[in-house]
Amino acid sequence: MTAFSALGVATALLLAACGGADGGGGDRGDVDAEFNEGESSVVNPSDRTGGTLRYAISSDFDSPDPGNTYYAFSWNFSRYYARTLLTYTGEPGEEGTELQPDLAEAMPEANEDFTEWTVRIKRGLRYEDGSEITARDIEYAVARSNFGAQALPNGPKYFQNLLADSEDYEGPYANEDDPLAGFGGIETPDDHTLVFHLNRSFAEFPYVLIQPQTAPVPPEADRGERYQSHVVSSGPYKFDGDYRPGVSLNLVRNDQWDPSTDPTREALPDRIEVELGVDQNEIDQRLVNGGLDVDLAGTGVGPAMKGTLITDENERNSVDNPQSSTLRYVNINTVLEPLDDLACRQAIMYAADRDALQRAWGGDIGGDIATQIMPGALPGADPSINPYSSEGHEGDLDMARQKLEECGEPDGFSTSIGARSDRPADVSTAEALQQSLKRVGIDVRIKQYPSDTYTNTQAGSPSFVHENDLGLTVYGWAPDWPSGYGFMSKILDGDAIREAGNANISELDDERINAWFDEVVTVEDPDERASIYTQIDQRAMEQAAILPVVFERTVLYRPPNLTNAYYHVGYSMYDYMALGTTRD
Repeated sequence: MTAFSALGVATALLLAACGGADGGGGDRGDVDAEFNEGESSVVNPSDRTGGTLRYAISSDFDSPDPGNTYYAFSWNFSRYYARTLLTYTGEPGEEGTELQPDLAEAMPEANEDFTEWTVRIKRGLRYEDGSEITARDIEYAVARSNFGAQALPNGPKYFQNLLADSEDYEGPYANEDDPLAGFGGIETPDDHTLVFHLNRSFAEFPYVLIQPQTAPVPPEADRGERYQSHVVSSGPYKFDGDYRPGVSLNLVRNDQWDPSTDPTREALPDRIEVELGVDQNEIDQRLVNGGLDVDLAGTGVGPAMKGTLITDENERNSVDNPQSSTLRYVNINTVLEPLDDLACRQAIMYAADRDALQRAWGGDIGGDIATQIMPGALPGADPSINPYSSEGHEGDLDMARQKLEECGEPDGFSTSIGARSDRPADVSTAEALQQSLKRVGIDVRIKQYPSDTYTNTQAGSPSFVHENDLGLTVYGWAPDWPSGYGFMSKILDGDAIREAGNANISELDDERINAWFDEVVTVEDPDERASIYTQIDQRAMEQAAILPVVFERTVLYRPPNLTNAYYHVGYSMYDYMALGTTRD
């Protein structure tokens, strides 16, 4: 899932402009918490209800439509108003990657070869208008997000790739009279049962069912991409008015939500407010000064605030610095000349100053230097993978020059690097790599784009990449689920390359890697799957398609009024469903 790592630059604001030191009064909560306590335990536990929880972000949602989003923060936040078939357990630590039913009444049942999965949903579930949620609404939600020429562009297409008997289905917008006519991948024998028919064995399929794309959508309310303006709620909160792109999204309680059916949502606040397009430095100042409760991006404070919080003894105990499962990296396009030559790509890998790249992410508190692709917590991750080692991680310039000779570019070459303009760490990474490569004659031009369009319209569009010579792109990735497939398939499998919303930005289409991805999903033994994931990681590094930078460590600030704050491994940020506030 796209690791939405937001960030920006501005001047500090006065306390009065930030809402005052306490943001309007209220209990300051547990001030005895310790540094990084939220990585392994719940900080300031409370069942207090009421108040307004205030979020802000430096850019915007790719879309608040659960069927049209791929940002990690959006998957986390959309749970306020969109329930899915399965969900992660609400626990700190590794327990947060375990699955449990949400809309489903029990875990899915599989046939012997994992090609058919049956899910039964709970009875009595209702939308915000009181109408019943049915299995067919979930089938429709999957169809609209995955199939047809007008399928929603954002988000993964696992269902499209996995569901059988759907090759000729043109999507729900092609037939107004019967939107699901010809859709054979999902059977709904009654209002509370779904049977997923797969075109191949897929042992990890339950993880696909945590995706927001399984949140129900009443067909009569759907307006395609415009549905984002007012998503019909199946969760504890509903839209208060319409979503205003670039401005705000506000939520209030949904009185049709039945908490007895919901295992993970505490629904403590009365109201949730999101400000969009707020400068990152302003967000950081307002968090510390009491004017905000949560940075929605979930990727921590910006560079200007990191050092201050870590070194300030009065604030340090309000900070968490967990290692996430997010890889910060640079895609190296394998199609654009001269990067279509392996040796030219390897020259970049050797020339990169990984120490400088780590410093661009804030040094040790920003992340741990990565030499492989898979985060260490995933089965099969092997930290010994390091085909481009160098003393002090500062780069091997002699090997870089040798590779430039091999690819016929002894004097170097030029290309461009894309980065998100509102994320200082992204831009700093681009600048650090630019300086690294300059040492061997590789000239890099930095091109900046807004976060809310970057993953779909710029970096995520192969045609745009080619037209703008984006041989390099700064990116981040977190697992769609905690396995090598859930982490690597969308960024490395040739079958995942798409015309829009493309995550395999390097356009790697390696026959051996593709075959391993096809094989691994048929393997029942998790240890055998892990071994294959190790081989994929090694091979992708040898192909120099991805330059790993760091396994990110975020610097998350939790204001004293924030209750039930803990780092959720499944979402790589705080668990938004647990949060409450002690403010009135």
